[in-house]
Amino acid sequence: MDMLTRLQRIVIYIVILAAITAALFTIPAQAQTVAPPDQWKFSITPYLWLPNVNGTLKYSMPPGAQGSPEVEAGPNDYLQNLQSVVMLSGEARRDRWSVFTDVIYLAFTNEDSKVKSVNFGGSTVSSSLNLATTSSLRGTAWTLGAGYAVHTGIAATLDVFGGLRYFSLNASTNWQLDAIVTGPSGSQTFPSSGGVSGGADLWDGIIGVRGRVPIGKSEWSIPYYLDIGGGSSSMTWQGMIGIAYSVNWGSVTLAYRNLYYDQKDDKLVQNLRFDGPALGATFRF
Repeated sequence: MDMLTRLQRIVIYIVILAAITAALFTIPAQAQTVAPPDQWKFSITPYLWLPNVNGTLKYSMPPGAQGSPEVEAGPNDYLQNLQSVVMLSGEARRDRWSVFTDVIYLAFTNEDSKVKSVNFGGSTVSSSLNLATTSSLRGTAWTLGAGYAVHTGIAATLDVFGGLRYFSLNASTNWQLDAIVTGPSGSQTFPSSGGVSGGADLWDGIIGVRGRVPIGKSEWSIPYYLDIGGGSSSMTWQGMIGIAYSVNWGSVTLAYRNLYYDQKDDKLVQNLRFDGPALGATFRF
């Protein structure tokens, strides 16, 4: 039943990807009407991002245990554990100034994981006793930024921007080990099976660049995006590069995207990376 459900999801994703890609070849490219510099121009981009997830989570001490587990989640096969996705971005631009936003919701279940170590109040004991450990992750990332175009023209475009990104994560892990883990003193123990959950709400300031490089005089171009920041996180960064084709209503883009978070210390998100291909259609008006 699980295999059938996963197969159905894969088929749905493929159909969506095929439908968007088909629009690229069935709708002829035309020169878009250029609005006067003093008028607002808008765009909205629904897209599909299919990332893998890989990272390390450090939980607080679960009930019935005397130690705090550090869990490594992923990497897993694409689509294997991806349960739901919601992705949408938009932009408003006037002359050289722009405001943009991006919203992502991702849910993963039953990610293959392992308990890397257990912290017994300052003393850490490594663990290699995993039998069956899985994690579930639900995360929402919202980015808001304002930028200024320092370069515009036929050759390339370049915006510099600043803004913020909010990331909400809910994580849970169920572990099964083939023996209990004993602390250095011998009196502290971590059970061979159990479950733990945790959450984080991160607000980070970001700065970055974004733009587009045309490929000759064709309708093709290379869009790019890079930001880096910190605040609630020790560091977060996001990067994207792709290839786009302009059509009469906007453009279609195929890209590779990476979103990374790092809290360090004793926080939940020791490091967490989402990376994978994305396909979207931008509608301009």
